[in-house]
Amino acid sequence: MTDPILVQRDGETVTITLNNPDKRNALTKPAWQQLGDVIEELSADDTLRCLILRGAGDEAFAAGADISEFPEQRSSAAQAKAYGEVVTRTVQVIEECQHPTIAMIKGACTGGGLEIACACDMRIAGESARFGVPINRLGHTLAYPELDAILRLVSPAVMLELLLEGRVIDAAHALRVGLINRIVEDWEVEEEARLCAERISKGAPLAARLHKKMVRRLKQPQPLSHEELDEAFSTCDSEDYQNGFKAFMDKTKPVFKAR
Repeated sequence: MTDPILVQRDGETVTITLNNPDKRNALTKPAWQQLGDVIEELSADDTLRCLILRGAGDEAFAAGADISEFPEQRSSAAQAKAYGEVVTRTVQVIEECQHPTIAMIKGACTGGGLEIACACDMRIAGESARFGVPINRLGHTLAYPELDAILRLVSPAVMLELLLEGRVIDAAHALRVGLINRIVEDWEVEEEARLCAERISKGAPLAARLHKKMVRRLKQPQPLSHEELDEAFSTCDSEDYQNGFKAFMDKTKPVFKAR
């Protein structure tokens, strides 16, 4: 069988490809599990700087879950809960990955595919990309953590518009409501994602990782502790910080080593 999740490393960047093009890169339950496992492993690799997630081919980023397996895998509330736990874990692993993540979006980005893209830090889309959660056609609902992955980007009104109407919107609309960061022409998507990863990789990795952690923390309602407030300054004890400000003063390029 063809591997549903492909991993390719290029220097400090890894590209993860959702590989089921005959079904618009829909994910089976094992594929969801594998995606979470892969990203969890990559997150622990301190030599990396950035991950790019994409779909195989040009027709879709991902259409979400593979509905053909629902009769056996998701035909009752108990089965749906077990299936949802796998999806939720994967979405959370993506969001909590220590490295910056970029969703490179061509074509359809719907359902679970939209959840994956929204769990990434940035979303770069081609002008013909399409976005939606047409789950109302299945009589099914999203779990709370899956809703949260999308709601961190859009208002409740936009979320309900997508869910209640089941609309699939174009890239221009997605940009207006905050689902994506930028639109480029279709032929530019791969290059723009590569350049974005390159810009990220040139920055200080410890700072990038801490910024991700801090942004996630600020989503939570609890007051910040003194330890958390102090952690914001912790990178100033790093070798990277010393190299960074000295390079700035010397008008040279800094060399960051993640230490």
